[in-house]
Amino acid sequence: MELTAVLTPAEEGGYVAYNPETGTTTQGESVEEALTNLKEATALYLSEFPLPRSGHPLVTMFDVPAHA
Repeated sequence: MELTAVLTPAEEGGYVAYNPETGTTTQGESVEEALTNLKEATALYLSEFPLPRSGHPLVTMFDVPAHA
């Protein structure tokens, strides 16, 4: 099963990894560690709460004007 991973830098260092299909979130010191941890957390989640096949979410970016 192919799922989506969204990684963002964590304030304390490393990365936060999020899977939008399941809502699972984890972190790691490197991209590789964060992805490994996300795969494990998501597999545990899916063992209890299987997902219906509904396709991938649309992931995009947008700008918000900065306050002056």
